[in-house]
Amino acid sequence: MTTSNQPAQDPVTAHAGATLGMPAAGPGSMARLGPRIVAVIIDWLVCSVIAAGFFGYEFGGGGTSWAPLAVFFVENVLLVGTLGSTLGHRIMGMHVAKVSGAPAGPLGALIRSVLLCIFVPAVIWDKDGRGLHDRFAGTVLRRTR
Repeated sequence: MTTSNQPAQDPVTAHAGATLGMPAAGPGSMARLGPRIVAVIIDWLVCSVIAAGFFGYEFGGGGTSWAPLAVFFVENVLLVGTLGSTLGHRIMGMHVAKVSGAPAGPLGALIRSVLLCIFVPAVIWDKDGRGLHDRFAGTVLRRTR
């Protein structure tokens, strides 16, 4: 029988990201739901404007309705894969990285983006508050401030 010097974690009081070794609050902690939603809205609006300018997307319907999603996908793959955050993430003070803290990288960003665009994995969370798209990509959305 082995013992640990660390106290057992009470599941009722455990914070999001606790099992991943993340702090409860502040920089490096799990990004909260509110800022995540605002970041997605920012990204979607920017992608919709780009789609309107380059692909004839019309707000309110009509035109090429797939264009904002395609732009959103490309934005996520390129920006998360290279900089670690989309425009919305950066504005809201968040950063995507591997659980280890290493950059998400191109493959992690691609997996995360495909699943994010399917939508369902993004609205199902694990016990750490991580969406399935992040879990399958091995990434986590951390606060930067």
